Amino acid sequence: MKWVKVKHGDGSAYGLLNNDSIQLTDHRWRDILERKSIVPKEEIALDEATLLNPIGRPGKIVCVGLNYMDHCRETNTPPPQQPLLFTKFTTSLNDPMGDIVWSTSLTNEVDWEAELAVIIGKQCRKTSEGDALSYVAGYTAANDVSARDLQLGDGQWVRGKSLDTFCPLGPTFVTADEISDPQGLAIRCLLNDEVMQDSHTREMIFPVKKLISFCSQAFTLEPGDVLLTGTPFGTGLGRDPKVYMQDGDRVIVEIEGIGRLENWCRAI
Repeated sequence: MKWVKVKHGDGSAYGLLNNDSIQLTDHRWRDILERKSIVPKEEIALDEATLLNPIGRPGKIVCVGLNYMDHCRETNTPPPQQPLLFTKFTTSLNDPMGDIVWSTSLTNEVDWEAELAVIIGKQCRKTSEGDALSYVAGYTAANDVSARDLQLGDGQWVRGKSLDTFCPLGPTFVTADEISDPQGLAIRCLLNDEVMQDSHTREMIFPVKKLISFCSQAFTLEPGDVLLTGTPFGTGLGRDPKVYMQDGDRVIVEIEGIGRLENWCRAI
């Protein structure tokens, strides 16, 4: 199933995406994770809906750096021997069609990173790779927006990755039964309709099952936690000359079977 979260009345509601319409339900996020029975309420047109981040506010966002072989090649970086983890603060979350906003007094090197996001469905601690995918509730698309001057200048990555609005998610939450192999998905990023990233999740150095198992050996993954799995080649940082997003730009992340995450850039 493909779930979306939309503005509805004075609040929000979850609904099932059905081509060009959305069947609204009474479901809350916990109901979706627990796969409770669905009772549709009303139908609205997709093009009339304001889509929200379909995950809500997770307990944590776990991110993986340098996890695509083609990205390591473009940055002349040796592939890591084990997953390189960092985090984005939850205040960085953003919606589909939301503005990515930054202050030019803080950063002038804002980059895109198309990523597959994995959503944990049940508590996961010290799991094996063989069992790891059974803990996945579903998947969505993410843009791991990065202020490169802060990321590289600080000596650690959290500040440059965690500016407000720097983690758009969506547009859909696709349940795990719809994606039999997370290593079988095409992934792209477009900037102002120009293709910047065009790769495939089979390029991951550490596949999703490895990442979940690796994380779970160190800390508990909880229902609703988000795992960003790394980005492929084609980032602005890896280009010669480097290219960064500018005020008024439109950036799109597309992942096969999930959809098109679109955001606009606003430098202030």
